[in-house]
Amino acid sequence: MIRFDDVVLRYPRTPRPAVHGVSLTAPRGVITAIVGPNGSGKSTLIRALLGRLHPERGTVTLDGANIAALARREVARVLAFVPQREEPAFPLQVRDFVALGRYAHGTMWGVESAADRLAVAAAIERAGATEFLHRRTDELSGGEWQRVRIARALAQGGDALVLDEPTAFLDIAHEMAVFELLDTLARDGRAVLLVSHQLNLVARFASRIALLHRGALIAFGPPDDVMRGDLLERVYDWPLVVSRDPAVGAPMLVPLRGRAPQWRSSFNSQESE
Repeated sequence: MIRFDDVVLRYPRTPRPAVHGVSLTAPRGVITAIVGPNGSGKSTLIRALLGRLHPERGTVTLDGANIAALARREVARVLAFVPQREEPAFPLQVRDFVALGRYAHGTMWGVESAADRLAVAAAIERAGATEFLHRRTDELSGGEWQRVRIARALAQGGDALVLDEPTAFLDIAHEMAVFELLDTLARDGRAVLLVSHQLNLVARFASRIALLHRGALIAFGPPDDVMRGDLLERVYDWPLVVSRDPAVGAPMLVPLRGRAPQWRSSFNSQESE
């Protein structure tokens, strides 16, 4: 389980924390999503989880162990990360790229073991990337590339999978395919934690949503508790309504066109109180 406990995070030479007092958990078996406007602290939390930013206060733990006390290789054997943007320095065969996920388990000589080969083959099949196996990474479409990157994370092993904007730049079909895959991985027992701007997809697939605004946790719980029109309208600073997804009944955000002057005035007066 991933846990943030009263975490305060500050970047060097900045007067205010980027994240202050955030507590949330991402247990095994479900998708947990972190959402919020740009600059709300989503990626900052992920940096702390990866050990790239150390809390000023509070703790970040992985299965009860403080991340700060663990060696990077120990963390990598338990937690795999799929970043939002990534381009290899030079093109690789898909199979070789996925095999990079085994680095944390390798020897100093980098010799691939039988266990490594089995893990890579299983990850490629699990992520639905078998048909791309003999292609190069620069020959993949956006959706294919994302599946290959998830395959590398699965080859890495462990029970925690963290993703930053996993459906950025993907079309509808590939967005759904990625979320369906993540849902399956969570149901298999992994802790899946993702950052996303796709609130309607998150509401369909996530069991828990953490809503951040200006570094603070505004709401955390099931989609019905977080996807509230009055709350989202204030956080995203835009008029909207929340209805029901006709396919699955999940909350569905509908942004309204334009911004009425009286709405803006009302929002500003509430913010100043």
